[in-house]
Amino acid sequence: MKVTQHIENAKGKTLFSFEILPPKKGDTINSLLNNVDPLMDFNPPFIDVTYHREEFIYRELGNGMLEKHVTRKRPGTVGICAAIINRYKVDAIPHIICGGFSKEDTENALIDLNFLGIDNVLVLRGDAMKNERDFVPEPNGHSYASELLEQVSNLNKGKYLEEELHNPAPTNFCIGIAGYPEKHFEAPNLDTDLFYLKKKVEMGAEYIVTQLFYDNKKYFDFVDRCRSIGINVPIIPGLKPIAVKSHMTQLPNIFHIDLPQELVLEIEKCTDNKQVRHLGVEWCINQCKELKEKGVPILHFYSMGKSDNIYNIAKAVF
Repeated sequence: MKVTQHIENAKGKTLFSFEILPPKKGDTINSLLNNVDPLMDFNPPFIDVTYHREEFIYRELGNGMLEKHVTRKRPGTVGICAAIINRYKVDAIPHIICGGFSKEDTENALIDLNFLGIDNVLVLRGDAMKNERDFVPEPNGHSYASELLEQVSNLNKGKYLEEELHNPAPTNFCIGIAGYPEKHFEAPNLDTDLFYLKKKVEMGAEYIVTQLFYDNKKYFDFVDRCRSIGINVPIIPGLKPIAVKSHMTQLPNIFHIDLPQELVLEIEKCTDNKQVRHLGVEWCINQCKELKEKGVPILHFYSMGKSDNIYNIAKAVF
């Protein structure tokens, strides 16, 4: 079922969903499922499955030269999505990214997902490689999420890369995109960011999931600005509870967000990470209660492979 249908069927009730990381290469799926199992108590209509692009490693050769190799630390999403659907009988939403894929690779992945009966995809550009300052697309790949979105939208119209196909069947993906209440770090300003966000909706995006935030006012202001320029699709807040003291500097650095001063001061009072984790749960509970009271369609959690704190939040909110 499509995300938009889940929201419509809820008839104004706020739903619960979360995002998972595929296990690292060489690990079993059990470590992932053991963290997913408790969260099924809250009846998520879907589970997002992230994708992490390849990385470069360099190996020394006998002549003193270095040889570059591509490695993937985590497997792709197709198998994980199939496992989620089979075990829990809920929708799995794969993240589709530009990085590491040619247009042909993308089309083949989407065909596989369509054969699996997957109804939704979240379209993202993805990050630059760790050893690259700027994002570099694959040869014959996409440079921007909007280009990737156009390819998925074309498949929904039956337009494949091979133009000579006879009567090709269209796909029917519900396409999600990312939104940034504090603007994407590469955008010159929020107005420009929203301009391109609206373009993506006009191209076929049906819902938006936001970057994490810790000040609800930034989410509410973002929604108001979206509505004022004609973006009327569901806007799902993305949430991640603070868990360790180092998040105070890591999260702003990685996600280009601000932490409220009140939260920073409370984190600084904590004497260990156990206290920080408890504080993160309480802060997120308060966020969620306000968001739920305002009628957000879904509370979406970035689990990062751990579920105990999200379980405690959901238990207090749902």
